[in-house]
This record gives sequence, structure tokens and C-alpha cells, in this order.
Amino acid sequence: MNERFVKHATFVVERTYAASPERVYHAWADPDTKSKWFSKPDIFDFRVGGREYSSGGPPEGPIFVFEASYLELVPEQRIVYTYTLDTGGVRISVSIATIELIPVEDGTKLIFTEQGAFLDGHDTPEIREHGTGLMLDGLGKIVEGEGYA
Repeated sequence: MNERFVKHATFVVERTYAASPERVYHAWADPDTKSKWFSKPDIFDFRVGGREYSSGGPPEGPIFVFEASYLELVPEQRIVYTYTLDTGGVRISVSIATIELIPVEDGTKLIFTEQGAFLDGHDTPEIREHGTGLMLDGLGKIVEGEGYA
């Protein structure tokens, strides 16, 4: 049997967007807009107590299953959710994520804080932090772009 262990970690990723907090919040809250920068959800119930479920990944890459429960929603200000991430039928992490949206001159400062339990070496905080940064860069392209819906 493989050794079982948990690595606990917290990381923070910040971005500033030339878009209003309302627009950034909408990009998280609307399933069609969210699918432009995150995986297309199979289940999307954006309310306190609601859940989100999606399955996907890069072409010819691993399939990831994301399942989230929304715990706190303050429109245009804050989103808090817990989530699990699985791949190949194996749970690789359990996390709580907090998104803070702070109005700044000409836009929004987004602070993404994740507190995670990374399981058995299947993922690492460093890899997740890097992926989160790429994800938030994708969000920025959508909220700052002309094709925003």
C-alpha cells in the first residue's frame, strides 16, 4: 500500500482588473460567462448552499472533476466555497477558497485565498497556485474583453 499523507497549505493570488466588481462577480455567478474561463459546469447552482460540478481537462490530458459547495456570497464583494478535486477516480485535494473583490480606481482588486489539504502527493500547493494564477489571468481576459456577456 502506498504511504498516505496530507500536505496543508495556504496561498494567495492577487489580480487587478480594469473591470467593475459587478462585472467580475458576474463572471463567477453566470454559468455561460464562467465557462469561458473555467470548465463548463454540468451543475451550477450559485447560491448559498448551492453546488457546482464540472468535469474536464486539456485535450489528451487528465480529466479533472471539480465539485464545490457555496458557503458565503456577498454580491460584488465576496465568494466563499469549499471544493474537492479528483482525477482518475482519485481525490487529490480538499480546499476552501475565498474570493474578495475590492473596488479600486478604474477597476477591481481580486484576492483569491485558498486553504487546502493536498492528498498523498497527487497535487502540490505550488502546482495549484500556478494553475490558479493562470485561471485568474483567463478571467481577466474575459472581464476586460469586448466580447463579455
